[in-house]
Amino acid sequence: MGTSSAQDHLRLRGIDPSADARWDAYVSAHPEGLVYHTSAWLRVLRREYGQPPIGLALENAAGELRGILPLMATKGLPLGLGGSLARRRLSSLPRTPVAGPLSDDRDGLALLLHGAVERTPPGARLQLKPAEPRLDGLVDEVGGLGWRITYILELPDHPEKVRFGNARQHSRVRYGIRKAAAQDVVVRRADTIDDVRAWYRLYLHTMRHHVVPPRPLRLFEAMWEELRPRGMMRLLVAEQGEKLLAGSVLLMLGSTVFYAFNGVVRTAFHLRPNDLLQWQAISDACREGYRRYDLGEVPEHSEGLADFKSKWGTKPRRLRRYCWPAPTQSHAESDGERRSLPELMRRGWHAVPLEATAAAGRLVYRYL
Repeated sequence: MGTSSAQDHLRLRGIDPSADARWDAYVSAHPEGLVYHTSAWLRVLRREYGQPPIGLALENAAGELRGILPLMATKGLPLGLGGSLARRRLSSLPRTPVAGPLSDDRDGLALLLHGAVERTPPGARLQLKPAEPRLDGLVDEVGGLGWRITYILELPDHPEKVRFGNARQHSRVRYGIRKAAAQDVVVRRADTIDDVRAWYRLYLHTMRHHVVPPRPLRLFEAMWEELRPRGMMRLLVAEQGEKLLAGSVLLMLGSTVFYAFNGVVRTAFHLRPNDLLQWQAISDACREGYRRYDLGEVPEHSEGLADFKSKWGTKPRRLRRYCWPAPTQSHAESDGERRSLPELMRRGWHAVPLEATAAAGRLVYRYL
């Protein structure tokens, strides 16, 4: 591999993240460690997909970890559906926004990348999704391409210090929050698995509207059982009386809270339940000491979603994804490929029964 003498004492090995306590200890101590790196998230993905993860680790002579890289293989959609980004791959991680390698230094990152390339099955693609674009130039033929824009709000140490952009933007957000409260919309934390299942129907409606196959219920049940007891997941729900209007799944660890999934009754938009949910989530994150609130990525040409995420005073940041063999497409071409399958279904998808969309999601996410 051409490793430096400073790294000769490090050994690259595969470990079981769920059985080796060093994995989560390293993730928690690393400044860039995210909920998506944890063994609990890997167990969630395994329960959704039925595929065991691969845990690559750098170990020094004393048995201490100096780097980790979670990986999982996917089958890819049959018949070439979904384009090259839906083909068979080894990914860090599939169906996960960001989860690249963590290491003490760049030499360690290079060792992890070499190990991942060596473990990529013939005919498959290696895909890496770091939160920060720090993998360029580390390994030959591992190349990056611009991906979608993500929207991140830097958090102060108290909710009262939060500013949503300029004065006009701030007033616009505060108006929505006050309007929701004035119409007796309240937000609470879900406290039973039945809340998750009730929210899931709103999520199905939302995904059908956006012509996106929904993630299966088993994913959210796994989150509730694996992540929530460890303080890494919560579901906030907005209600008016006994009527459920909206809900948001939040995932958190270290310094970052991710706004991960949302479901809403579209006829309740005028009540602004999503505004109240976001304010509650941001306020909680400030009080609990988190420093970033990540509203997530937005596909190209999704102006409405981009407007909602930018109105909170977020800073847009272009994500970067890395592949082996190195990609040649622009981010727009790649994103267009990814959207090709939903486009084929768009004409009749809104009329498909919810149960059928849920079944489609269960099927699709066995391959992606």
